Amino acid sequence: MPQTHAGSCHCGRIAFTLHGDVARAIDCNCSMCRRRGALLAFYPREALVLSSKEGDYGTYRFNKEHIAHHFCLTCGIAPFSEAVNPKTGEPTVAVNLRCLPDVDLGSLEIAQVDGASF
Repeated sequence: MPQTHAGSCHCGRIAFTLHGDVARAIDCNCSMCRRRGALLAFYPREALVLSSKEGDYGTYRFNKEHIAHHFCLTCGIAPFSEAVNPKTGEPTVAVNLRCLPDVDLGSLEIAQVDGASF
């Protein structure tokens, strides 16, 4: 049975529940991730259930525009992004693990990803 985590942006306007185990994260050096400092983990889209209103956030796309980076219009925090997994074609969500207050970030296995080279 996967773990359940409550997450949100800083002000709580974007709130969600993540149904999934959290043990590993990626630290990407692309121009976006480097600036926002996110630690990301990927899950099937259905693992993230919004508690707040769907679409009540801003969305930013860059580069090839495959990923919808969602952010709070009030506090600016980016708790998750959505895309389609290029290998499986399934909807995928990338969760910023820094937005899950119950996760011990120091216990995570963190892989460095060279997103700047893509």
